[in-house]
Amino acid sequence: MALGKVTFFEERCKGCELCVSVCPKKIIILNKEKFNSKGYNPAFITEQEKCIACGNCAIMCPDSVIMVERL
Repeated sequence: MALGKVTFFEERCKGCELCVSVCPKKIIILNKEKFNSKGYNPAFITEQEKCIACGNCAIMCPDSVIMVERL
């Protein structure tokens, strides 16, 4: 059961992968098949049910792209 819900505001994502590097569950990746309007591959969460709502991704994001909600 997921402890949190992660939402990515894909249009603001620059694909820097900082969120990917700090996820302890390794469930965040860049979507290599999608581009936002700025031409970047946005990050997304692959297995929402494994999220522990630690918030590391949101804290690390320089562009406030990620919102973590605790369930």
